[in-house]
Amino acid sequence: MSQTTDPTAPADRFVRYRWWGLLAISLGVALIIMDSTIVSVAIPSIVDDLGISSTEIQWVQEIYTLLFAALLLTWGRLADRIGRRRMMLIGVVIFIVASVLCAIADSGALLIGGRALQGLGGSMILPTSLALLNANFHGRERGIAFAVWGSTIGGMAAIGPLAGGWLTENASWRWAFGINVPVGLLIIAGLLLFVAESSEAVAGAVQRLDLGGALLSILGFGALVFGLIEGRNYGWWTASEDAPFDVAGLSPVPVAFLVAVVALTAFVLLERARSRAGKGVILDLSLFRIPSFANGNITALIVSFGEFGLILSLPLWFQNVLGFSAFEAGLALVPLAAGSFLASGGVAALSRRLSPIAVVRIGMVLEIAAIAALALLIRPDSTAWLTSPVLFVYGMGVGLATAQLTSVVLADVPVERSGQGSATQSTARQTGSALGIAVLGTAFFTTLQVGTEDRLADAVAGDPTLQGLVDSVNASSGGSIAALAANPQTAFVADAARAAMTDGTSLAAWIAASALVVGLLSSLRIRPEVGAVAPERADAA
Repeated sequence: MSQTTDPTAPADRFVRYRWWGLLAISLGVALIIMDSTIVSVAIPSIVDDLGISSTEIQWVQEIYTLLFAALLLTWGRLADRIGRRRMMLIGVVIFIVASVLCAIADSGALLIGGRALQGLGGSMILPTSLALLNANFHGRERGIAFAVWGSTIGGMAAIGPLAGGWLTENASWRWAFGINVPVGLLIIAGLLLFVAESSEAVAGAVQRLDLGGALLSILGFGALVFGLIEGRNYGWWTASEDAPFDVAGLSPVPVAFLVAVVALTAFVLLERARSRAGKGVILDLSLFRIPSFANGNITALIVSFGEFGLILSLPLWFQNVLGFSAFEAGLALVPLAAGSFLASGGVAALSRRLSPIAVVRIGMVLEIAAIAALALLIRPDSTAWLTSPVLFVYGMGVGLATAQLTSVVLADVPVERSGQGSATQSTARQTGSALGIAVLGTAFFTTLQVGTEDRLADAVAGDPTLQGLVDSVNASSGGSIAALAANPQTAFVADAARAAMTDGTSLAAWIAASALVVGLLSSLRIRPEVGAVAPERADAA
């Protein structure tokens, strides 16, 4: 096995301009992460313009994540074979085309189709971005590159709502998608000019692609993420009224989980059999014999569970409890992005004194402290002066932990299998994110519903017509609070809903902090010396 480079361009040019290449790769990551969050603040305008149903709203937001997570492993492995830069270029082109379709959509169906295509393109970009960094940077520079990559994820998750809010209020929701076109063209130019191609050179005859493994992984991870996302909507066991179908009253969610278990079990058995027979595989299970890779993926899944739940609840709390506009809600998350980007600048200095896993643990401690402080301090009358310093500290933790955790996971993975390794790590993160959104979202919305009903139980008993107002709070995920507050006769309903939503945000924060504590404990199984010597091993490879 050996790394190959593009023979059509001088290798020294790619080395000389590798930091410009890092910028192009980071922009690619920024594109897909920002687009996964930018839509949330544009939804009200999309509903007004297209008149889409609540079911279509859910799929506009969720089809992207569903396809994204399901296809990561497949494209990561294929990129090893056909070229990682080539795969990323294909993904960016697909993403641009999909963004145009979303921007010109005149119906919910076309918008959902465009979002599905975006998920397809995004699933090609993320694993190949990591593989390209692993192949084109070495030693201490690799740690810095991973730091920038990880900070981009944390920062863009916060900047997405800000950009979406500004574009929606000052132009149109369509520009939330249209902005991807010029950015995508810049990424394509940067990849072609500054990033060297890398791929897996296979000795002897070219092995056939593992189509069976690809199909089983897509089915398994797709069903798993579907179940995690839709559990709250369709019912975790008994079918709700919104469920598209039921099996003798059974929700489609446990059916999806059963399909996931069967498909993923078959996937593991197939990959093991093909590996023993010397055939090509989508997932090389031997990678999990590398302690840093196996333990790092477990930690990455748990950390993603805690990190992404906060991004789900805070924008809703800012808008519906504090009364911020979509743009102001995005602005309130900027300290998170600032802390994340600042942390990336400090990684280089820290890495001279500490191993990558030590930096990960410092970052996780900062995250835990910040989220716990938020859970303790927020009130219905809080201001951005309270949340800003807390989110800044949290962002610093994200910048340190996310980036260096990637470095730890891939530290001992051979360069020729970096596409496969990075895709596995990305799949672990996406699965953790989906689980976090499902669990923390359920805690958040359940507390909103139960808390509002409990606070207004006596009032509803005296005037049953108030039940409709309570139901409107739950149905709109708190969106009706502003209208209720504007009417003096219903302001008390808004006050109760604000208090309940604050309790839900606090509960979600406590759960996220608890998950991060578990992630911190799991990181103790990763030996510090593995991360410390990894750069030198990588150079030797």
